[in-house]
Amino acid sequence: MSSTAGEDITVGTGHISCDLHSSTVVFSKLSSSYPLKLLSPRVAEHGVAIVYVMSYGGGLVGGDCMQLIVEVGKECKLLLLSQGSTKVFKTRAGNRASTRFRRSSSQPTPSSPSLQAVTTQSMEVTIAPDSALFLLPDPVTCFRSASYTQVQTFHLAGSASIVLLDWITSGRRSMGEDWDFLRYYSVNEVFIEGRRVARDVLLLDNSSLDTQTASESCSSNHTSRAPLRMLKDRLAPYSCYAMLLLYGPRTHDVVTDLQAKYRTISIFKRAAPERFLWSLTPVDDGKGAVVRAAGVDTEDVKNWFREALRGLEVVVGIDEYRKVFL
Repeated sequence: MSSTAGEDITVGTGHISCDLHSSTVVFSKLSSSYPLKLLSPRVAEHGVAIVYVMSYGGGLVGGDCMQLIVEVGKECKLLLLSQGSTKVFKTRAGNRASTRFRRSSSQPTPSSPSLQAVTTQSMEVTIAPDSALFLLPDPVTCFRSASYTQVQTFHLAGSASIVLLDWITSGRRSMGEDWDFLRYYSVNEVFIEGRRVARDVLLLDNSSLDTQTASESCSSNHTSRAPLRMLKDRLAPYSCYAMLLLYGPRTHDVVTDLQAKYRTISIFKRAAPERFLWSLTPVDDGKGAVVRAAGVDTEDVKNWFREALRGLEVVVGIDEYRKVFL
């Protein structure tokens, strides 16, 4: 949805604000500007709304910067989804339109060309009492030589709930790519009544290997060092890694089911890695939980999450949940 007449929106920014009127979730603000695009379909389930967070052209390139503000009103249930994976294209030299327009605005732009080439996304979310946010996008897929930074911050009231999924694939395996991007950096922070209860950081960096190789070639000191290992060597055999955070009363039943499943897992030595692995860690004295998962194929991870979170059907509605993990 574009800005309303006369309203000036900074390039690459978006704003979602919703409230509950009777049994219908109404958006007081749903605005975005290139390259960010927001769409909200009609939803039959009472108290539930869906917004698809997308980008023009089906992906992001170096220099693109998206900033999204989300405000979930009291007793609302908001699903933030995507249509297909978030594709991050390779970094290319050049003057991107989104970067050029951003320079003309009041928004600061890094002076270094290498910093301008980084694709960035940030999200600032506020969740009111008795409301819930379900952030369940498709995974991020970074193409060869891509550089991507994501920072997401969530501020919850004491009775609010959140389901946050953050996951990444190894790239376009059909094109022979396997963890061949330059850099992926993701930060997720969750605050309850101003108190931080969770902070998850993931850094996958191939660019440091190029720097180290160059420095060694210029150095006269040939002291032996451990051999360099690319990301694909360190992350093999898995092509998808995921982090799922659940917190609040709306997630209690799902967390209870996951705890029961986790207790049945037996740990023993295997001759070869399993196709799928997962772990469960309590958060804030058991008020929430973090699931970490890895799979040889992205579909393995997707199918597991679809079943693990099926308990959300009673929260958001069966038809609405079917739109997740397509």
